[in-house]
Amino acid sequence: MYTLPNAKINIGLRIVGRRPDGYHDLQTVFFPIPLADSLEIEEARRLRKPYEFILSGMALPDDGRDNLVVRVFMALKEEFDLPPTSIFLSKHIPAGAGLGGGSSDAAAMMQLLNDYYRLDLTPAQMEQRLAAFGADCPFFVRNRPMYAEGVGNVFTPVNLSLKDKYIVLVKPDIHVSTAGAYAAIDSSTGKLRTPAPSHLRDLIENTPVHLWRNVVTNDFEPYVFSTYPKVAAIKQTLYDMGALYASMSGSGSAVYGIFNRPIDNAPTIFPDCFTFAGKL
Repeated sequence: MYTLPNAKINIGLRIVGRRPDGYHDLQTVFFPIPLADSLEIEEARRLRKPYEFILSGMALPDDGRDNLVVRVFMALKEEFDLPPTSIFLSKHIPAGAGLGGGSSDAAAMMQLLNDYYRLDLTPAQMEQRLAAFGADCPFFVRNRPMYAEGVGNVFTPVNLSLKDKYIVLVKPDIHVSTAGAYAAIDSSTGKLRTPAPSHLRDLIENTPVHLWRNVVTNDFEPYVFSTYPKVAAIKQTLYDMGALYASMSGSGSAVYGIFNRPIDNAPTIFPDCFTFAGKL
């Protein structure tokens, strides 16, 4: 049994405060996009160990030894006494890009195991379990546009459709430290909006996409753009190409543009970057 765990983008990202536990409260919209990994499982009674994990495609840190799909499998094995299982993961979503690839894989793994071994977990029960693996993991269970608050773990449906739009996603060979990005924001009190000047969900729901440019912002961009000018240049190039809206996703370093038309030549414009283009 296999599935295609898709990536997400952040539309807007505001850091609105720091919590007593050291984490940050934020506002953002998670929006699923068609860029996807491939994940397959099958029962393997022949194995003399709990699982085998076969990774292909893009390289992962530590060769994926601490991969979330394995951690999800081991958690459900302990709870439901699952038999030995072969796990095949082919990575197409860049890691460390702000696209939620690992979180999506984790949610897909739980859904696959639930269906394959007939565990009868409801979506809410899967979301509850997935929260232990990452704040945004539960989003990928229902996998529809969501307004996220808290640490990115409190979800409300958002009225947003981009079905007539196209996306170009560009990921340079740059790794942005999420911890470093948050630290930079903490060092600049002007970046902590308490309260936020307007409700991000209302802005996104009630403002045409071509007017998002000056009102739907990502608070990580000033730090990332000053530290990695190439990321800023990618965003400007997407606007030069005619994007209605362009933004960094999460803490980067992936940048996307939303267009009214398909952009077939995107890979030639960004030859030294990972590039994905498709219909939303």
